[in-house]
Amino acid sequence: MDSMARHLLSLSRRGALRGGLGLAALAACAPARRGSTQPGDPFTLGVASGDPTPDGMVLWTRLAPEALAEGGGMGAAPVEVAWELAEDEGFRRVVRRGSETARAEDAHSVHVELAGLPAGRMFFYRFTAMGARSPVGRTRTAPAPDAAVPVRFLNAGCQNWEHGHFTAWRHAAAEEDIAFVFHYGDYIYEYAGRPIGGRGWGPVVRSHAGPETVTLEQYRQRHAQYRTDPDLQAAHAAHPFVVTYDDHEVENNWVSVISQRDGGRRFPVATPPEAFALRLAAGLKAWWEHNPVRRAALPRGTEITAFRRLRFGRLLDLHVLDTRRFRDDQPCGDGVVAPCEATANPAAQVLGPAQEAWLRDGLRASEARWQVLAQQIFLAPRDFGNDARNMDSWDGYPAARARLLDALRGRDAAVLTGDVHRAWANDLLDAGGRVVGAEFVGTSITSEGDGSEAQPTAAATMERNPWLRFHSNRRGYTLHEARPDRLEAHFRAVDHVQGTGAPLVTKGRFATLAGRPGVVAL
Repeated sequence: MDSMARHLLSLSRRGALRGGLGLAALAACAPARRGSTQPGDPFTLGVASGDPTPDGMVLWTRLAPEALAEGGGMGAAPVEVAWELAEDEGFRRVVRRGSETARAEDAHSVHVELAGLPAGRMFFYRFTAMGARSPVGRTRTAPAPDAAVPVRFLNAGCQNWEHGHFTAWRHAAAEEDIAFVFHYGDYIYEYAGRPIGGRGWGPVVRSHAGPETVTLEQYRQRHAQYRTDPDLQAAHAAHPFVVTYDDHEVENNWVSVISQRDGGRRFPVATPPEAFALRLAAGLKAWWEHNPVRRAALPRGTEITAFRRLRFGRLLDLHVLDTRRFRDDQPCGDGVVAPCEATANPAAQVLGPAQEAWLRDGLRASEARWQVLAQQIFLAPRDFGNDARNMDSWDGYPAARARLLDALRGRDAAVLTGDVHRAWANDLLDAGGRVVGAEFVGTSITSEGDGSEAQPTAAATMERNPWLRFHSNRRGYTLHEARPDRLEAHFRAVDHVQGTGAPLVTKGRFATLAGRPGVVAL
């Protein structure tokens, strides 16, 4: 058993995941307070909104006057948090107000779920607690189900704090008329902090606080550190987010309740499932506490339902998928290797039977023009040479991919992807070689640093895989617009993240057309 596994098991024996049950019990006995003598601004982590529906959304904040201190410097007592929603930024036309209790067992976060609002409208919101007022956030409801209005949205993720500055988020905040931002995951990275300029994977422009995240309190601290970034805060305050997770919210390349340290070729000493379950529960709980998601996604230990469906008028149904929690272990290890016999499993699962059936039923019942699958891992096949494939992508599960593409056949569909820190635009082909959809892969916000204008291996990869139609190795995000006749993808990029102030450029413009699946250049 390796040192990480021993540490996790020792936590279990001590009843750990600090900040969990013991703190919750203390908080339950304490009266809620409306003010505090504690110094400091409780809104150091900013504000956010998310999961917009035609009549509502979620409003979020977390009280943390000492962002990186244990418990955010809040102690155990619950705190009353007032909120307001207005039609104007000056809050002269307040349409809703109320209060929520921020409790220690949820890291003093609040998730205000609103309903009954008019569709397709912009609103402003703010919070008040402990004698302080939060920054103002801007949000909006989704278009009415029968509204045939264009839908503009962003796809972004993979934001490694150490690898660079979040300049792309500042540019994203300035984008206009954005219905939502899909954050595909890798909101944080779990790795131990390194000194600036230190060795290891990727550059170190600024250091993570603390060791590799294992406990609930460590995950909370890491999320809080990321949330202090002013560019990320600006993007959250400007647009509603639709957030899911990938692997680094817990541990690189985890699936199901299986650690990356699974006893395979790369990690011959396995972390026992009962030990990894503690870490998984901690990572998922901290993810929920720090994002504008509904209480329906609150994890219960390792159990979580994060897949969901959102409607944006007559033009777009967004199917948000979870490609981690219900997946089979990666076959042949989780690296880039030639497929082994295990990849031929006809029952291979990425989504799991329940989520797969939910998706198929939703696609079948949808009346929206565009079916957009918001997910994490590369869907199109990629042969890197000598038939080497990434086993942590859909390439490790060809039978599951075939079922997914079969469900898309005959529909106007686009798939949003992340994970690989490069931008791609791909045709999606079924087993018969027919194009059934388009995949738009977002690059990273910072992960792997500045990037380059030309990645040496990209041209050869595209030649071996002609359905890969575009590649960019710069950091940024993708701006999409759904219209009745097309769904566009504009790949936005900055030329550096290891310094600040990079301008925004568009590296490529593509679309998929109604009735003509696949990718076309604009």
